[in-house]
Amino acid sequence: MPPTDTPEGAGAVPAEAVAPLLRGLAVLRRLTEAGGTLSLSDLERATGLARSTVDRITATLSRMGYVRPDGRDVTLAPRLMELGNAYLAALRLPALLDARADALADELDESVSLAVGDRDGIRFIHQATRRRAMSLSFRIGDLLPAERTAPGPLFAAEWTDADWRRWRARRAADPHDHGFPAVPPAERPAPDADFERRTARAAAEGWALDDQLIEPGLVAVSVPVRDPRTGRVACVASVVSHTSRHTAEGLRETLLPRLRSAVARMEDDLRTAPPPVPGAAPSGLAGWTGASKQELGREFVESLARGLTVLTAFGEGRAELTLAEVAKATGLARATARRALITYEYAGLVAPASDRAFTLTPRVLSLGFPPLSRTSLPQIAQPHLAALADRVQESASLAVLSDRPSPGPGGPATAPGPVADIQYTARVTPSRVMSVDITVGTRQPAYATALGRVLLAGLPAPDRALGDPRPLTPHTVTDPAELARLLDRVRAQGYALTDQELEEGLRSIAVPVRDGTGRTVAAVNVAMHAARRTLEACVDEILPELRETADRIEGDLRVAGRFRRVPLT
Repeated sequence: MPPTDTPEGAGAVPAEAVAPLLRGLAVLRRLTEAGGTLSLSDLERATGLARSTVDRITATLSRMGYVRPDGRDVTLAPRLMELGNAYLAALRLPALLDARADALADELDESVSLAVGDRDGIRFIHQATRRRAMSLSFRIGDLLPAERTAPGPLFAAEWTDADWRRWRARRAADPHDHGFPAVPPAERPAPDADFERRTARAAAEGWALDDQLIEPGLVAVSVPVRDPRTGRVACVASVVSHTSRHTAEGLRETLLPRLRSAVARMEDDLRTAPPPVPGAAPSGLAGWTGASKQELGREFVESLARGLTVLTAFGEGRAELTLAEVAKATGLARATARRALITYEYAGLVAPASDRAFTLTPRVLSLGFPPLSRTSLPQIAQPHLAALADRVQESASLAVLSDRPSPGPGGPATAPGPVADIQYTARVTPSRVMSVDITVGTRQPAYATALGRVLLAGLPAPDRALGDPRPLTPHTVTDPAELARLLDRVRAQGYALTDQELEEGLRSIAVPVRDGTGRTVAAVNVAMHAARRTLEACVDEILPELRETADRIEGDLRVAGRFRRVPLT
């Protein structure tokens, strides 16, 4: 692949295209195809760019929060998902239909997906996956060849002659589908006529099957969800299973009627949805890129950063924007915004819309969304915990509430009532002779820990399961009334501080981590030996650092969780 990442069939690079932006897109796509992480040397080889260019691009992307340096490697960061979020928000389909897809998955106990057409492929915009030993691994943003899927024939039924010519050219150039890393290569490609027959049948019947076209054992049935304004396919809903549970014909006979009913409700939702309310456009981006250039000098590629901000101008209620609207939303000069839009149209990331406007295409999801769409909260938190531990030179942890009781440090639990536990899900320990050593997965009673008190304080008072707490050290607070007062105080002040209540000599301070709705979903702490810092020093020195870390985790969580559920463990 050349440095400009030339899109297939796009022709010569326009004279006004922004070359650094094309190079930045190439870096992001190579990282995406590699699963999210590559060494700088591998990036150099994969993109064909000079090492100095790769270094400057990754430094710029790191400044934007889109990648994270990790030794000699570069890793995609959750903040990059704001680009794909802009497309999904402008599209509106996930926000309007994902609850229906999730409910159908629960009803059928099978995986359900929503997909849109992307040229001669299909790209997933929502996944409701069942958690089983034999489960599906498709991710939001994954691109599949149309001919090897159930949704493909439904989209192809609306293809133009030019679309079919492009599809045949792609099949001739890549018969084994090496350009689709989300699927295994096709060992024995089916003749073109097979897909043409499936498309004609799908057009006549209004549904389509995938009988192990992607890989042995995988089957699916699909039904189109039509735009009530145009009657064209807006997206396709699919029920996906494997042959140990259903044959393809079994899916058609038993699940197709229920899928059709769900799709009818989806179409009703589209018909009755109120007009979108435009969200706040990004502001101050041009000023931020200018300040970053002043600070970092030639290591910051300003034209790349400014180009990427153009994608974030789109969103809910801003699905189609003119050049003037893009320039106003981003604060960029019209000439700068125009060159970025020309570049994106060439790269296939934007397309012309009505009245000289532009709209994002599904290809925006190719910029990091598939590998990042499986990111869990511990993965989001880990680099922030590492930075915190490095700054304060103490152990840092992330924990969530667990619904299973813990025996505690002294052996089997003897309390007659249930006692809420915390479970450590991420930890970083600095290199010290003496440090707090608790492994990921460890459970501790919530009432005796700062992490637990923060988590319990985030619950309504009736839901705070204290059970019958027992003393773990001479300092442990066990009186339920006093614990209730402590939790009310923690909720009011926004942090918890415990002094040798779980273990002699162990002091800990913790703050909540909240999701986009304001709900406490986890807690982060710093733990240390009591001799290293006084209680006052914990509040004065550690608490500000802890709150800054929680803010950064919450920022990434809001981006990563906007169109998907982020696993907490």
